[in-house]
This record gives sequence, structure tokens and C-alpha cells, in this order.
Amino acid sequence: MKKSYTLGLYEKAMPGTLSWREKLEAARDAGFDFVEISIDETDQKLARLDMSTEERLELVRLMAETGVPIRTMCLSGHRKYPLGSSDPETCRRGMEIMEKAIRLAEDLGIRIIQLAGYDVYYDPSTPETVERFGKNLEKAVHMAAKAGVTMGFETMETEFMNTVEKAMNYVNRVNSTYLNVYPDLGNITNAAKTYGTQVAGDLRTGKGHLVAMHLKETVPGKFREIPFGTGHVDFEEGIAVAWELGVRKFVTEFWYTGNTEWRADLADARGRMAAILDRQPE
Repeated sequence: MKKSYTLGLYEKAMPGTLSWREKLEAARDAGFDFVEISIDETDQKLARLDMSTEERLELVRLMAETGVPIRTMCLSGHRKYPLGSSDPETCRRGMEIMEKAIRLAEDLGIRIIQLAGYDVYYDPSTPETVERFGKNLEKAVHMAAKAGVTMGFETMETEFMNTVEKAMNYVNRVNSTYLNVYPDLGNITNAAKTYGTQVAGDLRTGKGHLVAMHLKETVPGKFREIPFGTGHVDFEEGIAVAWELGVRKFVTEFWYTGNTEWRADLADARGRMAAILDRQPE
């Protein structure tokens, strides 16, 4: 029976030394349906935005040959070049990154770009950075609308946008089909613990606007590199509520940290999450 969901693998769960063919094949062999490409703040990843036409065509060909497409993009490059930056050059670069990321998504067949939910990261947030972020966000959404590419805010680890409810403030303000929320279950779990609220209630504030979900393990105060099963995230509840709200695209987010048994880690993550997803009603 055909599954009624797709489960993707975050690219950074695999060694960075692998070729794209090796990454796609590893994801396929572990049972994943697609891969989420990372465009982070490093020069190496940002350089992907300037891939030649030939390189883009080669990657599309590899997707067809391996049977594993790249269907979502984690665009965290705005951490270094935020849309709300007080430095005009940084802001300009941030908008350029946005434009090029949308074009790359168009060319590769990526459906969803996950946006980093903060006005600035390394600098203090001010009323001016917040206002600038809002204005540039609207410009970015118009770019996405022109291309027909959906964007979704990641719920982050910082106060600015660590809940679905906070992300929805911007979604409602912009009011476009092309701006939604792509929540990180681990991050909103940490936020719920901090605020004494409920994950399920926060997710429901995004009803009708949740495009996908990151399945990530966390512990209070820590947001990265927590192995599945060792944290406090209730994946059963989070997935069930997301499913009820119409989410059918999920990505396991975890990191390769040098473990020689990383292929077993991929299979374990896929097995854990697929088991929960398979229990959801049709």
C-alpha cells in the first residue's frame, strides 16, 4: 500500500565529504523518500546558489537515477546575512541569497524553502531591525510568489520566533499563500517547557499554514546533536497533531558528528519516525 506521507532526510545527517550521488543513495538505502538540502552560512554551502546550469542539470539527473529527489531546502544562510540587518551591505547580501535560493529551488524542483525565523542573529534585535525584517520579508514573499515556490518559517531557538504562534504573526501580516510555517518539533518543545505551555496548542495556532515538520530531538536549553530517544520530545503527540492539521511531509533533522556507524543512525531515525507515521489514520 502506498504511504500517505513522505519522510525526508536532512543533508547534514550524512558526512559532508560524500558526493551528491553518495548522499542520495545513502538516503535511499535507509528508506527515506527525499533529501533536504542545506544552504547554511558557510561559503561552501552558499556557493551552491551559484551552481552552473550544467551542475544543476547533473543534480537533477542524479535525483532521477537514484530515485531520491531533493524536495525541501533548509535556508539558514540568513544567520550570517539576516534580512533585518542594520548594515546595508549585509542586508543586500541577504536579499541576494533569498533571490538565488528561490531560483535554485525552481531549477531543482524544490517545493519548500525553510526560512530562518529571526530578524538578526549575531547582533542585538532592535525595533529598527524588526521593522526592516518585515519589509524585506514582504519583498522575499513576492519573489517566491513569482516563482511559485512555498516558504515556511522555521521555529527557532531564539526568543524572536521560537513558537508557531510567533511565526503566525508574520504569516498573518503578509497574508500570502507563499509564506507559511515549517515548525521544528524539538525547538517548539523547548519553548513550551520554557513558557509552561503545550506543544499541541502551539501547533494548532498554525492550522491551515503548516507546510512540513522537522522531527528533531532536544533537551531543555539544548537544540542540536541530541540523539533520538535521549531527549524530551514527544514525537507521538507532535506527529499526531501535525497529521490532524494536514501535515504530510516530514524531515528527520539530526547531525553527523563523526560516528563511523552513521548509516545505522540513518536507518534508526527512519525506523523510529516511520513507525509513528505508519500508525496515523488514513
